[in-house]
Parts: sequence; structure tokens; C-alpha cells
Amino acid sequence: VQLQASGGGLVQPGGSLRLSCAASGFTWDYYSIGWFRQAPGKEREGVSCISTVDGSTYYRESVKGRFTISRDNSKNTVYLQMNSLKPEDTAIYYCATDNSGYGCYNVSLVDYWGQGTQVTVSS
Repeated sequence: VQLQASGGGLVQPGGSLRLSCAASGFTWDYYSIGWFRQAPGKEREGVSCISTVDGSTYYRESVKGRFTISRDNSKNTVYLQMNSLKPEDTAIYYCATDNSGYGCYNVSLVDYWGQGTQVTVSS
């Protein structure tokens, strides 16, 4: 299983970034896939996940209304559009997948992790 994340960078508060995660090596139709983040000194947490089966989504409360997750099944790719970014969104963002559907709620259920991409929100 390979999860290739890209799109991180440095942005000013209020700015936007779009993360992409290209997945390969597993059966796309049977997984939940999404984004997690880990800030320095903090635990890794689920940010947003989407079911590749029915498209149902999860967002953690702090990003609702600002982040949008989407998927392109033809490309086995998941995107995270991040708008109105805040300094507290600064973290390493990881793409990950699980077949329980609950990985975003409990990171211990994640089956596969991709490499991280740094997102820094600072003026």
C-alpha cells in the first residue's frame, strides 16, 4: 500500500492550501481514507475522513466549515481543501486509510500511513 501526500507549505493566517493523497496497492472501494495531523508535542488526531464506498465524511469540530474533503475514485486520490487557515492548524498532515471506517475517531484503527506533509500557518 502506498499513500503519496503532497500540497503542504507555508501560508498566512486566513489563507488556503489543498492537500492531495494518491493511493495505490489496495482495493479502493473498501476503505475509509483521510487526513490526520500531528502538531509538536501533541498526539496525532483525525482531521477529516471519507468513505470510498458511499462518500460519507467526518470532520473534527475545529475544522468544520473551513476544510472540505473530496475524492476522485477514477484516480484513487483524496483531496483536503483547507480554507481560512489558522496558526493552530500548523502540523504535519498525514494521509492514512483503514477498513474499519472509524480511523478518524481512533487513530489506533488506521491500517496504513503515508508520509507526512508539513503545513505551517504563520504571518
